[in-house]
Amino acid sequence: MIYITGTSGFVGTNLSTYLRAKGHATTAISLRDAMWQSQEWTNATAIIHLAGKAHDTSNTSDYLEYFKINKDLTLAVFKKFLQSDIRDFFYFSSVKAVADTVEGVLTEDAIADPLTPYGKSKLEAENVLLKTPLPEGKRLFIIRPCMIHGPGNKGNLNLLYKVVSKGLPWPLAAFHNKRSFVSIDNLCYLIDQMIRNPDLNSGVYNFADDEVLSTSDIISITSAVLGKKAKLWKIPKGFVIKLAEIGDICSLPLNSERLKKLTESYIVSSQKIKDALGIDKLPLTAREGMEKTTRSFVDNKS
Repeated sequence: MIYITGTSGFVGTNLSTYLRAKGHATTAISLRDAMWQSQEWTNATAIIHLAGKAHDTSNTSDYLEYFKINKDLTLAVFKKFLQSDIRDFFYFSSVKAVADTVEGVLTEDAIADPLTPYGKSKLEAENVLLKTPLPEGKRLFIIRPCMIHGPGNKGNLNLLYKVVSKGLPWPLAAFHNKRSFVSIDNLCYLIDQMIRNPDLNSGVYNFADDEVLSTSDIISITSAVLGKKAKLWKIPKGFVIKLAEIGDICSLPLNSERLKKLTESYIVSSQKIKDALGIDKLPLTAREGMEKTTRSFVDNKS
């Protein structure tokens, strides 16, 4: 049996379906009211804690709300895990708990310096979990995924799809970047492998696809899936940055936060978890995963 919190979300929905297909029994744990605290957790292999407050790119969320949900609620769930006979605790943190910008390649031993309430709340939860002594036979896995995508996902990738599907040019091609993503397929595969490996040590593990993609690569992949020619416009960076600053004030579709997400480089290494599991390559390449996500946008539209 595997308990999962946050099953109504994108990751939870896909992960629950994947694990059941691999022969695991799963049970959804709702944390929306206090009833979960009186439930008995027993005869389970793992609890995967996905529930949390996501990063609000509009920066309108209450600061303390991040810590109530991402830290305090996590610690309450972890305490219940410690009192149970469950073997494994998976805490889904984020690479944003470590760094909002990356120079070079982000690994698990990087010194954490998050700037947002989201990242800070995730890091505080990590620190408390890692400092808590684990009873013999229990394992703690802190998962730091980079941007997750796949069928059912919404966000910036959906925005890029809309740009291409409408025949609009991509105006940010002057920004040359390299970004790590992780497809939901590769994420689910890694979680399943971790559960099945009794010799895997507790620790912090990054999740990312094997290859990196630029935003222009994604535009080209999306265009190819749609049977269109990629339209890449190289508008001067200075002009675009000024426009994004105006968007911060006037609530335009492009603001500084979104521009950063679409154009910054952010490379993440998942070599640690692959080495620990003896994996050479993940099931999907970055390109294959992005093609699958794009086709899901097409299917949803039709």
